[in-house]
Amino acid sequence: MLLDEDPATLISHTIKNFNIAPDKLAVSRIGDSLSTLRQARELRIKDAEASLKKLARSLNTLQSQHEELTSTHSSSAHASEISRLDTQKFRIAKATSDLEMEAERLSSQQADLAARLQELELQGLEGSPDDAAKRRDPVDDEVLLRLKVYRSLGIDLERDDKDGEFSRAIVRNDRKGDVHVINMDKKFSRFFYANYFWQTL
Repeated sequence: MLLDEDPATLISHTIKNFNIAPDKLAVSRIGDSLSTLRQARELRIKDAEASLKKLARSLNTLQSQHEELTSTHSSSAHASEISRLDTQKFRIAKATSDLEMEAERLSSQQADLAARLQELELQGLEGSPDDAAKRRDPVDDEVLLRLKVYRSLGIDLERDDKDGEFSRAIVRNDRKGDVHVINMDKKFSRFFYANYFWQTL
């Protein structure tokens, strides 16, 4: 009978009939996998904790900045700044209006002077010798008066040595710092040169 055999021998034969090596290897692999998973989980937990700490620091920084901005903001100061900017805007608008009025005034004055110059041009640059002899006062002399007007505007006229006619004009624009030398040709009218002088000025 089976029970008549030595139990130790029976157990030894029984153990030999079971091949537990693959199971042991499987258990070992499972243990290794569990260890690897445990380490990976610990690393993920550490990364999550580091990210959480970083986010907490960023939140604290943003809260501090928000509190600082909130404490420095003043509604009354904002209203005062708006009022100051409105006042400055009105001042600039008034200055612009004043400049436009001054420009219109100067334009009207320029037109009056242009009309006066045109009138003098139509009267002619040269006077007769008898008239020149009769006029003793330089202010009453037509040519001298015209030259005086020209010089006051920054225009110097030069005569031609051959015929004594005015052949060249030097126009100075002190505002722009320009100097123009204009050779006057008889084929152009005096009215043309008057307009040209004004455009240069």
